[in-house]
Amino acid sequence: MSEMKKILIAGGGITGLSAAYYLQKEINEKDLPYEVRLVEAGNRLGGKIKTTRRNGYVIEQGPDSFLSRKQPGVKLVNELGLSNQLVKNGTGQSYILVDNRLHKMPKGSYMGIPVRVRPFLFSGIFSPVGKLRAGMDFAKPRGKTGDQSLGTFFRRRFGNELVENLIEPLLSGIYAGDIDNMSIKATFPNFHQLEQEHRSLIKGLRKTTPKQPKQKKSGGKKEGIFYSFENGLETWVERLESVLGDSVSLGVGVDHVEKKAHGYHVLLSNGEVYKPDAVIMATPHNTLPNIFSQFNVFDEFKDIPATSVANVAMAFDASAIERDIDGTGFVVSRNSDFRITACTWTHKKWPNAVPEGKALVRCYVGKPSDQEVVDLSDEEITDIVMNDLNKTMNITEKPEFSVISRWKNAMPQYTVGHTERIANVRENMEENFPGVFIAGSSYEGVGIPDCIGQGEKAVNDVLDYLRD
Repeated sequence: MSEMKKILIAGGGITGLSAAYYLQKEINEKDLPYEVRLVEAGNRLGGKIKTTRRNGYVIEQGPDSFLSRKQPGVKLVNELGLSNQLVKNGTGQSYILVDNRLHKMPKGSYMGIPVRVRPFLFSGIFSPVGKLRAGMDFAKPRGKTGDQSLGTFFRRRFGNELVENLIEPLLSGIYAGDIDNMSIKATFPNFHQLEQEHRSLIKGLRKTTPKQPKQKKSGGKKEGIFYSFENGLETWVERLESVLGDSVSLGVGVDHVEKKAHGYHVLLSNGEVYKPDAVIMATPHNTLPNIFSQFNVFDEFKDIPATSVANVAMAFDASAIERDIDGTGFVVSRNSDFRITACTWTHKKWPNAVPEGKALVRCYVGKPSDQEVVDLSDEEITDIVMNDLNKTMNITEKPEFSVISRWKNAMPQYTVGHTERIANVRENMEENFPGVFIAGSSYEGVGIPDCIGQGEKAVNDVLDYLRD
């Protein structure tokens, strides 16, 4: 019989959980002589996925959905037998707040970039000069190859006005970052490729963006593109925890990893020395330089910053919102003096998450230039949010209750040069720490399906390594 080999997974977010699931599946199906153990330093699994269920409300404290078109997420849902619990988001008008007014998001756009010109020409978001400057995309030459910031790329193609009033609030919200620092190669390489292939970004998007099917004349709403679960995203985590069983250890972190002639010695926070043959590190990038202090392989990760964000979910009786807006929410132009960066009308976007006759509003704070807001007290953050909301909505009562979630240094920033940094680290790891693999939101995508995909890839890497 083959000697039993041990695999350690550090980190119980969706990346680590996905890796543990797919590893265990391979072991069971192929009767492999491997043992999997997942350790999580905290007292709960799920990482940023965190659902609060209270008084009939389903409140997401982290992400509220995942993209239905990204296959790793849908695949894992099906694997776990959860497809019958999926719900798609309600659709409706979305808005952008510019000059203290809510404007309808122009139709025919992709991530804020005009694919159809007519809706932009009649939009009140931009001045005539701003519209003219954005139209110069048709005449602008191709830019340089290689990495650059999203801000540099889009300002050159469209000018400041379109970028600051529309593109920036949409794109920077995904990464909670500053587009003038964010790497186009690491975040939206498709935009750079379209420019190189078609010269005009608008022309490129027109040729490559799938046409939306026409809606029936009966007035049926467009189908949503996001998925969640009837009882919240943590449904996923709970099912994974149940499947993985006693292979998971909570309240146990990794203090130090030491390379040995065969495998590794991992000092755990409970004093135990675990001796795995392979390791998947599904922890934030800033934990690795200390854990692997034997070499300077991870020193480049010290150059990857992380921002903090907070969100405030507030429950109301529907009658408390006198000027309820027919839509799913709005994002805020960074030229605004608002401290919130976006607002979701959850009762419109996810009707299943709210009791009948109630409203749930979720707002976000913590833009790159306003990080200190995350450290304010619950009362202070709620006051800031209510003050901003009442500039656009007339809310006559205080919330029935609020749920405030702070995510400190939790949003890794893919700054210019990110892909090269990750590639360099992986190359050095292969030489200095063979059998150790990294995966998670710090590296190749922050969305839930991206993290699941990285977890699955790490499994393949581990299996290939152990077979050699």
